[in-house]
Amino acid sequence: MKTIKPYPLLDIFSKRKPNIKKDKPQPKIIVDYREKNSLVISELIKLGLEIEFRELKVADYIVKDVAIERKTINDFVNSMINKRLFNQIQELQQYKNKLLLVEGMDEQELYSDGKSGVNGNAIRGFLLSILLKYNIPIIFTKNYEDSAKFISVLSKKQTKEIALKAKKRILNKKEQLQFIIEGFPGIGPKTAQKLLKKYKTIQNIISASEEELKETIGKKAETIIKIIKMNY
Repeated sequence: MKTIKPYPLLDIFSKRKPNIKKDKPQPKIIVDYREKNSLVISELIKLGLEIEFRELKVADYIVKDVAIERKTINDFVNSMINKRLFNQIQELQQYKNKLLLVEGMDEQELYSDGKSGVNGNAIRGFLLSILLKYNIPIIFTKNYEDSAKFISVLSKKQTKEIALKAKKRILNKKEQLQFIIEGFPGIGPKTAQKLLKKYKTIQNIISASEEELKETIGKKAETIIKIIKMNY
């Protein structure tokens, strides 16, 4: 006669809790509210990351202990021309860990001489200043999806979160005057300082004749005179 072994009964009254794996909480990305319409945000959500919008005085994204300033190629070139990027880079120095993310290398040429009004070597020189003078690493991404993937990978690194205490940098009076003069095409910090040291005020610079300006800064005076006389 064949013996049949009984199967062990499942004890449904056992006090032992079933071994259920809990999902780990997803990393939270702090994002400046002005980035709401960016395609990077929708991609980060697709990747399962938690997004919290805030008004960030400095940077566009805070990922744990890293502050990220994100620029599309157009925005990078334009903010380089109007000097806004220079100010943002200085503000980023308040964070120990920071990144400049330049997005869209597959979509647009960064060094398009003539098209943007900026010489390609001027852009290269500016990038070198960011790296060497300000010690800010630069990441070039292909598109918004690539940007989101970089941010996602960074969010999973084992680092501590940081307090959001960074503030907008306020220019002193001399810096404000220099900032305005540097707004003229081809006028860098040294030329702006040279003009202000000689003429003292912006009104005196504007009132100076083309001959007087040429004695001070050479051919660059032609650009200033041309813009002063230009109609809106």
